[in-house]
Amino acid sequence: MEGQEMAENEERNFALRTTDGEEPGSVFTGKTPRQAALKAARRLEPAPSEERAETEEIRLREKGEHKVHIYEGWAWEEEAPEDKPNWMPEEITKGNVSKQSVAHIDEI
Repeated sequence: MEGQEMAENEERNFALRTTDGEEPGSVFTGKTPRQAALKAARRLEPAPSEERAETEEIRLREKGEHKVHIYEGWAWEEEAPEDKPNWMPEEITKGNVSKQSVAHIDEI
């Protein structure tokens, strides 16, 4: 049980994939595919608000696996919180994702 617990707490690497199956080199880490997808979403071109954000497809393949996690992601700019640290800019990029499906590479 302890070994399984440790594996669940480890960060995993997910490669960003294009729709044609290329992996241009962007890798996002997270304990779950969703956590990595949220990081990828924050790299999208941000809209002025969440309501005006358009979705983009985000495809992530876990390194060493043949499954591709497919999300709709969007990003927007928002004012930083009042208690922000000094190094943080006034405007920050936020992101969100919605899982669409999981595909196996041999099915794509």
